[in-house]
Amino acid sequence: MRNAVEWFGYASSSVVAVSLLMRSLIKLRWINLAGALMFTTYGLLIRAYPVALLNFAIAGITVCCLAKIYRQKDQLKLVPVGAGSALLAEFL
Repeated sequence: MRNAVEWFGYASSSVVAVSLLMRSLIKLRWINLAGALMFTTYGLLIRAYPVALLNFAIAGITVCCLAKIYRQKDQLKLVPVGAGSALLAEFL
């Protein structure tokens, strides 16, 4: 059983490490959330309560960040650009 718990800890570390390789912030947050919840479980299994508490807090922060991302509305608008516009010239 002890060996399985250790491997679960290694798996948790791997998930967190993989999350840092994501290009998309949303993917990073979701995978990091999974890793934090796994580490919380790992901390509880080995009775390392500071590890569990810290990772539970990280999971909560990640949930708040994800909620903020999903609540955010894009604020894009069309801007008319004429043929002699400096913006158009810079773009082209």
